Amino acid sequence: MSDGAVAAVAATGTRWALWAAGLVALVLSIAVAITIGPADLSVHDVFAVVGQHLGLGDAGVSRIRDGIVWELRLPRTLLAAVCGAGLAICGAIMQSLLRNPLADPFVLGISSGASTGAVMVVILGVGGGIITLSTGAFIGAVVAFAMVLLLAAGAGGTPDRVVLAGVAATQLFSALTSFIVTSSADAEQTRGVLFWLLGSLSGAGWVDVVTCGAVCLVGLVVCITLAPALDAFAFGEDAASSLGISVRWVRLVLLVVTALITATLVSAAGAIGFVGLVLPHAARAVVGPGHRLLLPATALIGAIFLVWVDTVARTVFSPQELPVGVVTALVGVPAFAVILYRRRGPA
Repeated sequence: MSDGAVAAVAATGTRWALWAAGLVALVLSIAVAITIGPADLSVHDVFAVVGQHLGLGDAGVSRIRDGIVWELRLPRTLLAAVCGAGLAICGAIMQSLLRNPLADPFVLGISSGASTGAVMVVILGVGGGIITLSTGAFIGAVVAFAMVLLLAAGAGGTPDRVVLAGVAATQLFSALTSFIVTSSADAEQTRGVLFWLLGSLSGAGWVDVVTCGAVCLVGLVVCITLAPALDAFAFGEDAASSLGISVRWVRLVLLVVTALITATLVSAAGAIGFVGLVLPHAARAVVGPGHRLLLPATALIGAIFLVWVDTVARTVFSPQELPVGVVTALVGVPAFAVILYRRRGPA
């Protein structure tokens, strides 16, 4: 066997070892995070309860502990993992698609649109009680994204026009949200809405986990399928087009996927920033710029990161919780400063 073949086999083995280690780290992070809190739980209790609900035998724990694990902490922790993975994937896609290292899932104004939809339901009573906060947030996110696409298309449809349209939509929907809250909300409503807008996983349930998980999984599969096109985008649209890639179609598909993932996650957990901005850079440092490896690695790192962020948010000032978005900002800003420092110099 040639030296090149040996090196290739060794690289493949190392890659599989890294994936295995990452998955183990994620599972252990979820299990350990569930044990942290006022209730006296162990990792063994967590696995036993999960096994019991999967039909693998009696957990041997009380109903209270079973409820704490299965009904409260497990869905919340799983939703944190899904949100971290989904937002990180969206950040990686946006940064590659727009060729902008500062792009993140909220650059398209999706978060602001979701915020407006949520406050219209909660404060103005739009929907007459039939539409929930999450549904209103999702509708608002989709409306904001449609507006961005129309503005960008009218201005030429280039990546910089998409960013500018996103900035305009963000300002518009942020102003609408502030106007509604200021003019119509009482103190209790204002506090509840603002806490949700900063990111909160406290109301997580199994429906949220399944819905968000399914959307993120489908989105990840679509993005990995288009990984060669994303790699080509790194050299510019002209280079991608010369390789036979339908630039407009690929961009539209990826923008729609990113918008749907972000809208779904925001509707379930509120606006959680910096995950999509910082973590793709960390993943590139580990696996390189190739998107077939970058996207799964980004999802894995994002999932682990947000599991621990949510754990900190709900325990540091217990029984009071911090909004998850506050913790991600406190961690993300210094981390991003380090990334900028290390990437300084000519491009």
